Amino acid sequence: MLDLPSIRRRLAANESSPADDPARTRQAAVAVVLRQGGDATEMLFIKRAEKAGDPWSGHMAFPGGHREPADASLQAAAVRETAEEIGLDISSAPLLGGLPQQRPMSVRSTMLVAPFVFEIDGEPTLTLNHEVAAAVWAPLGPMHRRENHAWARPPFDVDAANGDAGAFDGYRVSPGCFVWGMTYRMVQTFFETIDPDFQAV
Repeated sequence: MLDLPSIRRRLAANESSPADDPARTRQAAVAVVLRQGGDATEMLFIKRAEKAGDPWSGHMAFPGGHREPADASLQAAAVRETAEEIGLDISSAPLLGGLPQQRPMSVRSTMLVAPFVFEIDGEPTLTLNHEVAAAVWAPLGPMHRRENHAWARPPFDVDAANGDAGAFDGYRVSPGCFVWGMTYRMVQTFFETIDPDFQAV
């Protein structure tokens, strides 16, 4: 079920897709980019650059950002932002489908973020802009099986026990890269969509 042909079929049958809502003034979109990496399907994450005053400073995320007036759609916003942030052109990449929109945990709670799932081939050269500190390809298997699931407290460089005050659960996809919050919820929703037996935590 984690191979790309199975993912394509599941997402094609998924009836829940992000929808444009012109009544909302704060809209954003992200690109969930998949590829075949060796013998595993991989998902692309970015680590945002640390910046004072940025509520997502240093967080793991998917490439994306706010919809601009010139963007024809939320999907177009995800494509544009991905090119700007990491130099990856997904304008012609197959769109496998959309996932339910997510709302940030606390910041700008009226904003909705629309995830779009794309598939690319090969080993693209990524050119990171000033907003992105790193890009990480993570295999789906360890996340789906919760092998790299952990609890951690900000700044997320030390694991914590379940129930520790201020601890969040997420995936430690590489050293110093802890996927939590809204991005973690998007990954959970992705697994729920492609695997009816997946139990989100």
